Amino acid sequence: MKLDKTTTRVFIRIFCGLALLSILNVFNACSDLDPDPLEFNLPPESFGSIADLEKGVFGLYGLLRTSAVFNTFYAPAWGGDDITTFTGGNKQDFREFDQRSVSSSNARLLGNWNNLNTIINNSNIVLSRAEGLSLFDLDQDKIDELLGEVYFLRGLAFYHLARTHEKMPVSLTRLPDPNIENSTRQEVFLQIEEDLMEAESRLPTINESLATAEVRGAARANKGSARALLSRLYLDWAGFPLKDVSKYSKAAETAKRVIDEKGSHGFDLVNRFQSLWEIANRFNNESVFTIAFDQSAGIRNFKYNRVGYPGEAPFAGWDETFAEIRFFEDFPEGSRKEATFRTDIDWENLSNQQSPVFAKITGPIGDLPMEGQWHITERNDFYMRYAEVLLIYAEASARSGNTSAEAWEALNKIRRRAAGLPFSTPVTSPIPQLDKDGVEIPGLTYVDVTTGDLAELAFTERKWEFAGEFLRWNDLVRMERVEQALSNRNPQISMDAGGNLLTVPNPINGSLGLDNYFSPLPQAIVDENPNLLD
Repeated sequence: MKLDKTTTRVFIRIFCGLALLSILNVFNACSDLDPDPLEFNLPPESFGSIADLEKGVFGLYGLLRTSAVFNTFYAPAWGGDDITTFTGGNKQDFREFDQRSVSSSNARLLGNWNNLNTIINNSNIVLSRAEGLSLFDLDQDKIDELLGEVYFLRGLAFYHLARTHEKMPVSLTRLPDPNIENSTRQEVFLQIEEDLMEAESRLPTINESLATAEVRGAARANKGSARALLSRLYLDWAGFPLKDVSKYSKAAETAKRVIDEKGSHGFDLVNRFQSLWEIANRFNNESVFTIAFDQSAGIRNFKYNRVGYPGEAPFAGWDETFAEIRFFEDFPEGSRKEATFRTDIDWENLSNQQSPVFAKITGPIGDLPMEGQWHITERNDFYMRYAEVLLIYAEASARSGNTSAEAWEALNKIRRRAAGLPFSTPVTSPIPQLDKDGVEIPGLTYVDVTTGDLAELAFTERKWEFAGEFLRWNDLVRMERVEQALSNRNPQISMDAGGNLLTVPNPINGSLGLDNYFSPLPQAIVDENPNLLD
């Protein structure tokens, strides 16, 4: 299905509009004045057609967008050593994660819980209502593909919750059990694995309905999307707290299959790192699963632009998402650093708070407007990038004892692009390294590496590659490195105009121990069902 640019935009608007409306129109039983014979013979509360099932699937994508529209979706990521928030104002919920003192009454915790469980519960409804469609002479391949999307979205919702809570209930019924008990983490991960494997078996290699020259990056999940998310799951599974190291080989194997079949799925690295954050490139081949937004259809994203700027004049930003000073200082110089941070802003001499500014949040200089409702954008969320698939393959291969040339090459592709070089061309000689002012740094810089601890090199590369993308906290948890990272946050060289060394804006006031890696269940949810308190 090939769409021109205008038709593509209309299609996206229909896709987004249906996503918002279908919850009301599809999940409630209704009948036409002239009933369809097929619907007449279906069990009660069943879909009457493939079109109804597709509307239900669009509704689930709409619920995911609703969940992801604010930073609530990623609030636990403020626990990482890359992200911080404002020391005052209305940022208390983010500061709790930032300072490792998350309370069960945290509003972001509750909001995320409710939003993700709404996706899970409605996925169960869609699966239940689709059961009768198998009884009739319909396009079963199309039905399978649509159900694959349901399993993918349910698995994603379970997984996103599991990265916040160590124990949680696993509801798989049409009507949720009000007295349900928590499942163990092993049981939760087994269910996520089952959902993603079911999705992989049913999804198409590429979803043709939203795969055009203008709409790239799997705005609807395909087989590669499911495999990529599975590889991330296995990497977490091999780490804390389950520590099933056999899953490293599973992570490597699954990531490798995505790499081998990237062309079929429409995946690859983009040539220029900075282009990922440009609004014109909000659909790109590097996103293996994209949560898509569209301002003209009223589907707007509230996580970028203004929220990343300082609140003081002349910016008038919302002081929500800043970078840690020490993280900025330690970040290797080069084109990737320039694309990650707004080094044009004199953040060291801000009055309210001296914190580096993420270009990944504000957008590159001049790319997003700073007027009107500039807290609203149509920037998409790249829920997972192909760069992560490459680094999972490199790290998991090494941790499972396989340091192959292909694993090294996966790492080196990321390193080359970070240096501003073509990612597919090997670099056999050292190159000069320049600082932010273009001055050469003494010593030789080797871009390609083929010796050393591949697993640790890949782990560290993730630190820089995904800075500010809400992933670092989960990496620190799985490798049990929270204390190592967060107890070493003091600025080393950043000073104000008076020569005063800057200090950490939000010092840690909670435990950095293993007992504080996961957030409590929301108190309001436990009050409704005391069985969840264990």
